[in-house]
Amino acid sequence: MQNRSPDNDTLIAELVRDFINEKRSNKRWKNFRFFMWFLLVAIVAFLVIIQVGTSNQYETEKGYVSLVRLSGAIGPDENFSAENVLPLLKSAFADSGAKGVVLDINSGGGTPVQAAIIHDAIIELKNKYHKKVIVVGEDMMASGAYYVAVAADKIYVNPSTLTGSVGVIMKSFGFPDLIKKVGIERRVYASGLNKDRLDPFLPTNPEDVAKIRQVIGEIHGNFQNVVIEGRKGKLHGDPAQLFSGDFWSGDTALKLGLVDALGNLSNVVHDEFHVSGYKDYSQSPSLMKNLMGQFGASMSMMLGNNRMQVLERI
Repeated sequence: MQNRSPDNDTLIAELVRDFINEKRSNKRWKNFRFFMWFLLVAIVAFLVIIQVGTSNQYETEKGYVSLVRLSGAIGPDENFSAENVLPLLKSAFADSGAKGVVLDINSGGGTPVQAAIIHDAIIELKNKYHKKVIVVGEDMMASGAYYVAVAADKIYVNPSTLTGSVGVIMKSFGFPDLIKKVGIERRVYASGLNKDRLDPFLPTNPEDVAKIRQVIGEIHGNFQNVVIEGRKGKLHGDPAQLFSGDFWSGDTALKLGLVDALGNLSNVVHDEFHVSGYKDYSQSPSLMKNLMGQFGASMSMMLGNNRMQVLERI
């Protein structure tokens, strides 16, 4: 019988040890994957329950209205943007069970283009679905937010809601002497006589000021026309006052005819539609997708790190 050398015994022992460690690692990996898949399914189920519960929380047997909450600055990269708001409006109007649509607005305004797109979309959806639209203003409903609001059939505000600001503003800074003081040489190359108009490092000139006033005057004129059309026969104040860009409390806005009545969401839903419930469409359908996308990215990072650790052990 041939005797095994101590080196062979050591090699065999190491191989057995590596084999056992690999089996343990594989088992831990399988357990980890099972746990993460279980956690993923649990989170998805939880989000579904939350979303369904939220959307139907206020529905009642007596009926309900569709509610869309619009808040924050109006702009292309904001929650209050045409890209984000239009799908919500379409879903809210398309709900055949809803007796009407309520827009709860809390915004100080934003870009005129985004406000115009949303305003026009509301008008189009009203004509398509023949549903009454009521706006309720909260803390602020000014400038672009008021632009959106005049698309409604009626506007309600709280007595303290900051309302109006029918105007256009453009702000900038000027640094014509700064670069000289710090010893910087400015070099600009442009084609087109007015391409460098409004350059903050050049002194203002009458032509630039006239151009600015022309552009914002045109935008202001569009804003006025929208308000006049939306509030036809309801405005009581002097146009010079109404369209001065000033803002008022809800109480004064009512006297000026900028709004129809004072009220808050709960009593407006009851008074206008004779229901006590609403279905909230404010949560975008892509919310869950975004959450799951973020969760999926985190999962990928975690799983990738775990695989790297396994490979390092092997």
